[in-house]
Amino acid sequence: MLSKKQKKQLLKNKHSHSNKSNPDSDYISQMNAYRDLFSAVPEIGFLINNVLQSDRLIKSGILPQDLPELILPDNIQDQIFEIVNAKYAKGDPEGDKLWNQLTDALPKVDKLLRSYRDYLEETYGMWAYISAPFVSSIADYIGDKAVLEVMAGNGYISKGLQNLGKQVFPTDSLAWESENETGNHQVTNVEKLDALTAIEKYGNEVGYVIMSWSPDKDPIDVQVLQKIRNANNKELKLIVIGEKDGATNSAEFWKIANFIDEEAAAKINEHHQPFDLIKDQAYLVD
Repeated sequence: MLSKKQKKQLLKNKHSHSNKSNPDSDYISQMNAYRDLFSAVPEIGFLINNVLQSDRLIKSGILPQDLPELILPDNIQDQIFEIVNAKYAKGDPEGDKLWNQLTDALPKVDKLLRSYRDYLEETYGMWAYISAPFVSSIADYIGDKAVLEVMAGNGYISKGLQNLGKQVFPTDSLAWESENETGNHQVTNVEKLDALTAIEKYGNEVGYVIMSWSPDKDPIDVQVLQKIRNANNKELKLIVIGEKDGATNSAEFWKIANFIDEEAAAKINEHHQPFDLIKDQAYLVD
């Protein structure tokens, strides 16, 4: 299990990747091959099919569904042993061959499943995994109020809310365009504005500001929260998506954030369950 410090370092390394470094173009083809190889192993097939379906939807410009935890069960070798024994008699060389083939492939499948977030970041610039049910839960919470999204990246959250009839102002400084895929695959029109300027421009027109996956070494999140607290619009609230005291947002931000409406946040997070080592959640802050 990676420590919080190690996860932060991984995230820092990812942010510094140049978009000239192509993502693993074989990721999906490998997943397809392993789906065929493990077709008789239901638990592995289930996880792989979830990844493939998620990728198909995102590639089509549609928000995906929730993901299960993309981790192989501890007893997976026992399951494979039972499946092979049910198909082949004891001592049959074909059974031994299949056993070796499947168990040799397990570490590779495990690595691919655990790397799905990396694939999404490098291919689509999707840092937080944004599912359709998760966005629907956010939409239910905000009601009829308009929303400003800062650091919107490619605009997945904003586009999902727009599709549900919400008034949204997607904004981003687009400062990461030259370093990774953030801002290079916009799914809705993202206005080029830094977070503080965006709040100045739209703060009186919206009820909520959404900030997702703010970098952990950048104090901009503290400035955003202070800007909201000092805004003329005293009803303005912040919806944060990130990993508390972990891979996202500055340490100072988590110290000064006042968490509100925890029951409502829990309801939103019913459709934002972790699928890997990053345990990000939605938080309601003022």
